[in-house]
Amino acid sequence: MSSVDLLPALLIVAPIVAATLPIALGLRYDRTGWAVAAVTTTGLFAAAVALASEVYTAGQVIHRLGGYPRTYGIELVADQFSMLIVLLVTGVAAGVLAYTRRGGPRGNTFYSAYLLLVGGLLGISLTGDVFNLFVFLEITSLATYALVASGDGAESAVAALKYLILGTVAASMYLTGVAFVFMATGTLNMIELTSAIPAAERPILIRAGLGFMIVGFATKVAQWPVHTWQPNAYQQAPDGATPLIAALVSSASAYAFGRLIVTVFEVDYLAATANAAPIVLAIGCVSVLAGTTLAVIQTDVKRMLAYSSVSQFGLIVAAYGVVIAGSSETALIGAAIHLVGHGLLKAGLFLAVGLVAVSYGARTVDEYAGLATERPVVAGSMAVLLFALVGIPPSVGFVGKWYIALGAVESQLWPVAAVIVLSTMLTLAYAARLLEKMYFTHPPSIESIPSPEPVATDGGDATAPDGASPDAVSIGMVSIVVVAALAAVALGFAGGAIADLLAPFLTEVFN
Repeated sequence: MSSVDLLPALLIVAPIVAATLPIALGLRYDRTGWAVAAVTTTGLFAAAVALASEVYTAGQVIHRLGGYPRTYGIELVADQFSMLIVLLVTGVAAGVLAYTRRGGPRGNTFYSAYLLLVGGLLGISLTGDVFNLFVFLEITSLATYALVASGDGAESAVAALKYLILGTVAASMYLTGVAFVFMATGTLNMIELTSAIPAAERPILIRAGLGFMIVGFATKVAQWPVHTWQPNAYQQAPDGATPLIAALVSSASAYAFGRLIVTVFEVDYLAATANAAPIVLAIGCVSVLAGTTLAVIQTDVKRMLAYSSVSQFGLIVAAYGVVIAGSSETALIGAAIHLVGHGLLKAGLFLAVGLVAVSYGARTVDEYAGLATERPVVAGSMAVLLFALVGIPPSVGFVGKWYIALGAVESQLWPVAAVIVLSTMLTLAYAARLLEKMYFTHPPSIESIPSPEPVATDGGDATAPDGASPDAVSIGMVSIVVVAALAAVALGFAGGAIADLLAPFLTEVFN
C-alpha cells in the first residue's frame, strides 16, 4: 500500500483526533484552539491537494480499512467528483480561520467542534458505504449543533434545538431507507449496490428505501418546505461559524445526495423508476422559487443569504432531476460546479457580513448604507460575490447555472430552464437591494440618530453598537474576503477545466 492510498483515511482521522487537543491542552493553556485548528486544516489542505493531484492524473484512489473485502468492509473512495468537495472543505476550513483569529469565537471548545465538523464533512465526501455515510452525517450534525449553540443568547440555543430535531428526523429517514435497501440487497457498499439494486428480488423495498432517502436528504439540504432550520441556524450562529456552516454542511449533504443518484441507484435505474425524476425535479424547482422569493423580503442580511441558499441548493437538486430525466452529463457537470461555486460564494459573503457586523454593528440591509465609502475593499468584494451569486459572467455562479440550464434545454425540460431564468431575476432583486444601499445610499448623520438608544450606522465607531469598532478588523479578515471574490472569478474562467477533470467520472456514470 502506497502512502497516497493512506491519505483518504488520514484526511478523516486527523481532524477527529485533533478535535480532542484544544480541550486537552486547554486544561493547562488558554486559547490553544486556534493554533491547533490552523495547523490541522493547513495540513489537511496540503494533503487534499496531494490526493487530488493523484486522482486527476492517475485515477481514483481506494482505501479498504483493515483490508477486508468491500462487501463486508469499510471502503473510502477518492474520485474526480468527491475530490472537488474535499478541496472545498479543506480550503474553506483553513480560510475561515483567517477571520476567527481576530473576529472570534476564541474558546477551545469552539475549535474542537470546528475540527470535528471538518472530519465529518471529509467522511461524507470520501465514504464508499451508505451506512457510514449516515455515521458521518451524524458527526457533522452534532458538531453543527454545538457551533450554532455557541452563539450569544437564548436564540442560538433555540435555533440549535430546532436544527437538532429536524436533523434527527432527517437522519432517521435516511437510515430507514438504508435499512430497506440492505434488506433487499444484503450489502451496504456503494459499488456493490450498483449491481445489486437492479437485480434485487424485492424491488418494492428498493423503492421504499429511495423514498425515505429522498425525504431525509431534502431536509439535510434544506429544501422547501423542510428548510425552516436553516435561516435560524445561519442567523443565530456566531459570525465566525456561519461561513463554515453555510459553505459546507448542506453542500456536503447535496453532494451525498448526488452520489446516491449517480453511483448507488444509477441514472438508468432511476430513469426507469416511476415518478423518481418528477419528484426530484419538483422538490428542486419549488425550492428555487420559494427560496428566492423569501430572500427578497428579508431585512436581516444573514437571513437573506440563508434563504438564498435554499434557492441555490434547490437548483442543484433540480440539476439532479435533469440528470435522471434526460441522462444529462451537462447537468451533472453544472451541479458539480455550482456545488463548489456556491460553497465558495457563501463562505465569502458570510465572512464579509461578519466583518461588517464586527466593525460597524450592521446587521440589516438598511444599516449597510454607505459601506462602500467606509470600507471600499470589503464592499467591492461583496459586490463581486453578489454578482457571482446572481450568475453574471465570467463568475463561477454563471458557469454552474449555464451548464444546468443547457442540460435542461438539451433534455427538453423547458420549465426547468424557465425556473432558472426567473430565479436569476429574483436573485438580482435582493442582491441589488444590498448593492444600492452600499453604493448609492448615504448613512444617516450623527445628528439624525435618536437618543438615547444607539443606532448601528456606517459612519464611525462612535455610533457602532455592542462594542463594534472599525479597529476590530484585521488585515487577515479583509484578505480572506478578497481572496474569495478573486477565486469566484478565477473559477468562472476554469469551468471548462473542471468539466475536463470530471470527464473520467462522467464516462463511468453514463457508459
